[in-house]
Parts: sequence; C-alpha cells; structure tokens
Amino acid sequence: MEKKFDIELIRGGVCAPEGFLAAGVHCGIRRNRSKKDLALIYSAAPCTAAAVFTRNRVKGAPLEVTKAHIAKGRMHAVICNSGIANTCNAGGAEIAEKTCEMVGAALRIPAASVAVASTGVIGQPLDLAPIERGIPELVGNLVPDCTSAAEAIMTTDTVSKQVAVQFTLGGKRCVIGGIAKGSGMIHPDMATMLVFLTTDAAISAKMLKKALKGDVASTFNMLSVDGDTSTNDMVLVLANGEAGNPEITEEGDDFETFMCALNTVNIRLCRMLAGDGEGATKLLECVTEGADTLADARKAAKAVICSSLVKAAMFGADANWGRVLCAMGYSKAKFAPDKVDVVFRSKAGEIVVCKDGAAVDFSEDDAKKILLEDDIVIAVKMGDGKYSATAWGCDLSYDYVKINGDYRT
Repeated sequence: MEKKFDIELIRGGVCAPEGFLAAGVHCGIRRNRSKKDLALIYSAAPCTAAAVFTRNRVKGAPLEVTKAHIAKGRMHAVICNSGIANTCNAGGAEIAEKTCEMVGAALRIPAASVAVASTGVIGQPLDLAPIERGIPELVGNLVPDCTSAAEAIMTTDTVSKQVAVQFTLGGKRCVIGGIAKGSGMIHPDMATMLVFLTTDAAISAKMLKKALKGDVASTFNMLSVDGDTSTNDMVLVLANGEAGNPEITEEGDDFETFMCALNTVNIRLCRMLAGDGEGATKLLECVTEGADTLADARKAAKAVICSSLVKAAMFGADANWGRVLCAMGYSKAKFAPDKVDVVFRSKAGEIVVCKDGAAVDFSEDDAKKILLEDDIVIAVKMGDGKYSATAWGCDLSYDYVKINGDYRT
C-alpha cells in the first residue's frame, strides 16, 4: 500500500519559503528595455545547497564556478543574467567570479556563498559593465515576491514559471518553491534549462543532494522539447532551515515527505516548461506502463516524446499511432511489440487506437476531437510488468523553425 503525503499547492515561487527575497531588473544586457535581464535570489540565513549540471561537454563558465562555490559550504544567493549566455566567452570564468564578488560586496556576504547562472545567445561577448551597474538596483529591489526574478531569467519563454507547495515536517510548516526558464534547447541530461528551488526546511547538504539527484531522474530528465541539451543547464536548490523543523540528516519519514514535496514542485515545473516549448501549441505527456524494468519504461516514454514524427502528428491532430510504436522500437527498451496497447486521451475523451500491437477500428473524427485539445496524454501499455514512467514534451509546429531561424536577430 502506497504512503499518502499531505502536500498542498500554494501561491508563489522561490519567495514562498520563509526568509527568501528576490528581484529582477533590466541592466542593459538586452537592447529591449522592457525585458528584464538580471535576477537575484537571496537568503540572509545561510543555506545548504545542491545542484545538478548539464553533461554537455561544452559548458557555460558559471556552472563550474557555482559547482566550486557549493563545494566550499553554505550559500546565500544566486544571480542569473539572461540575453547573452556566458558560454564560449573569453574570460568567462573571470566574469562569473567577478559577478559573485560584486553581489557579495553589495549584500555583505562571501563571494563564495553566491551561485551564478547565465542564459541566452552562446558565443557573444558578455560585458560586465551592465551587470555591475545593475547589481545595486537589484539588491535595492529585493522583496518577498519572485515575479520580477522569474521574468528576468526568461529568454524565448512566453510566460514566467513558478510554483510552491507546503507540507509538514516534525510538526513545522515547511515550503518548497521554484522558478524555471526554458522554452527551447531542452533535452536535459542530469539537469534542465535553468531551475532555481528554495526551501525553508532544515536538511543537510548530503541529504539535499541525495533528494535532488534522485528526483531529477524521474522529472527533468524525462522532459524534452527539441532534443538539444543546453550548455547552461542547471538545477539549484537552497535550504535555509527557517521553518525550524528537526534537520533531516538521514532517510526516514521526514525525508520521504520532503522527497514527495520536491517531486510535486518539479513535476509542475516540467509540465510548465514542456507546455511553453518554442512554437508549441500542445503539452504532450507519455505514460508507459507494464514494463519489465524502470529503465525500459523510461526509455520508451522518452523516445515517444522526443520523436519528431509523433510531435508533428500531434500538432496536426493526426492519430498516427504507428509513429508511437516506431519510436518505442528504436528506444532500446525491451518489450514485446505484440503486447503493446496505445490510447490517446484528453479532456475531450479517450480512444484506443492500438491493441496487442495491431490496428483496431476507431473513429478518426473522434480521435481528431481528442487530439485538438491542448493537453494530450499518450498512454502506452508495454506488457505485463510492474514498472511505469512518465515523460513530458510538446508538439512540433511551424513556429519552432521561425523562432530558431532568427533567434539571434
């Protein structure tokens, strides 16, 4: 019997937990003054921290700097610029370190307690001058509302993304909140676009790292918009302990509750990111069941979500289920093709389109009505095994090419 956890969605993002402030401003990295391009998240109380980073061999300099800073101990803040990514930049590490020094001086905290991130066009020079000018305004604008910070980390995103939940640990109310950016270049490998998470729960750095690493495998690593793994991917979580719960230092009931809360936040962010994919008109969710291993369930679900042919069919509301089986077939997942069932589902209803790996009679008109909705589930039964997985993605529209054809201009 599965445990039930009392996790409640609440308003807010990274400022929902006690003790966190945030701000976002336009400092001048972007030409468009209506677009914010510098964000800051801050906790006066020192935080334990954990992060996962892209496995792309080409990495933005801020990732290495942040990784080194987290290894040194407690953290207080994270700063992120958008518009130009500090990637393939001459002196990129120095720019990242200098940014942390300026934030540290403005907040009167050690530079090594600052995490740094960057997103935008790769390979363009990033000038420190706008950042230096913007930091005093950024610090002066810190408030317990992350709306402006969530906006400042956006690039091609059409909406800002934030979520928060509350739960109880040791009789104390605790909160986890998060903000994210990402619309294209999303195919994470042990990380995601940019995700910043905060919590007022008390948890050791070791257990925070264990929680984050364990959850990423079933959330952000099951997300894909276009098959491109970014150079700047980072998921960072800060925990300041302001809730006053007994510190989580080992596995147990409190750790399981924390994991459930973290998973709830991350799944919500995954769905927001997939639904806001570049040029997307539909959120796609593939649920695989009946696999013999968890790895097989994940491989199959991710392959379906990543298939350009499946994505294009969903854009056209075409119930071309053969593309689903095709994607599963090259996924390297082990399954018996003659045991596969496929169902398309949305708020307009559901329809069985494949049974035991073969065609069944179904109404194309009914299928089209289901697939014209903006939230589609592709449900796949792989066999009689006990493992399941979920992956998130979006359809592939004409606008994806338009957006990425003139991204720099």
